[in-house]
Amino acid sequence: MTADKIHYDDMLTPIGTLRLVADASGLREVWFETNRHPKAASPSWVHSSKALAFARVQLEEYFAGARQVFDLPLHPLGTPFQLAVWDELKRIPYGITVSYGEVARRIDQPAAVRAVGAANGRNPLPIIVPCHRVIGSNGSLTGFGGGLPTKRFLLAMEDRVARGDLFVSSL
Repeated sequence: MTADKIHYDDMLTPIGTLRLVADASGLREVWFETNRHPKAASPSWVHSSKALAFARVQLEEYFAGARQVFDLPLHPLGTPFQLAVWDELKRIPYGITVSYGEVARRIDQPAAVRAVGAANGRNPLPIIVPCHRVIGSNGSLTGFGGGLPTKRFLLAMEDRVARGDLFVSSL
């Protein structure tokens, strides 16, 4: 992959088609088929299954219940605050949920609950940077870029896999 090129590929998953976007530094974005914040590919981007194979394999393993931690080069673009939130999201263990307030406390900004929610909602790497594991303080499922049915699916899948139950299903 050359430094100035952005590559993309689409993959079918149990939650629909995901678009993977990467540059030479790593995976930049994962898009849901229907996204809360719609995006469009640039005409200068290059379609390449080969360039995104590194991410595809790990996502396939995740959906098969065989991967709980991603080991991918990532290159999300965001503000320093967003990057801090996204780094903290990566520390949420598989099959566990935490509140927005807990994430704010973990980044030493306990009053920034709303800002954490906004950063969570702008996470360019859902699933890999597990924003779906963040829920309301009362345990409610709150907004998710891929929709609440997708969030429910991901949390249920992780719960079943973490408990050792065989999980084969789709949204």
